[in-house]
Amino acid sequence: MRKHGLGKMPIWQRWFTITSLSICSLSGIAFLVGHEFRISKAMLGDHSVLALHGIAAAFALMAFGTVMPFHIKAGLKARKNLISGISQLAILAILVTTALLLYYGPEEWHEGSELTHWVLGLAFFGFFVFHIISRPPKQ
Repeated sequence: MRKHGLGKMPIWQRWFTITSLSICSLSGIAFLVGHEFRISKAMLGDHSVLALHGIAAAFALMAFGTVMPFHIKAGLKARKNLISGISQLAILAILVTTALLLYYGPEEWHEGSELTHWVLGLAFFGFFVFHIISRPPKQ
C-alpha cells in the first residue's frame, strides 16, 4: 500500500470526489445554459439533466463526507489551500440549503434561492478547479 502525506486522499477517494463534484458541477452548468439561457434547451434544459445533477449532488455530498474527517482537518492544520478549501465548504453549505429551498421551501423564496444557487454553483466550480490545480508540489 502506498504511503500518503498528511491529509492526502487515497486514490479511490480523490477519484470519487473529483468525479462526483465534476459531474454535479458540469450537469448544473449544462442545465443553467439550457434552462435559463435557452441554449440547446431541448437537450440541456431537459429534466434528465436536472435529475443527473441531483443524483451527482448526492454522491458529491457523500464524497465530502469522506473528505471531512482527514483531508479538511489536515488542510486546516497545515494552513494549505485555505481560501479555496474554506470557500468550497461555505459555498457547499449554501448550495445544499438553496437546493432544499428550491424543492421544499415556500414559493416566494424560489426565485432568490434559484439565483443564489446558480451564482454560487458557478463560484463553487471555480474554487473546486483552483483547489485541484493549486495542490502543493509532491516532495
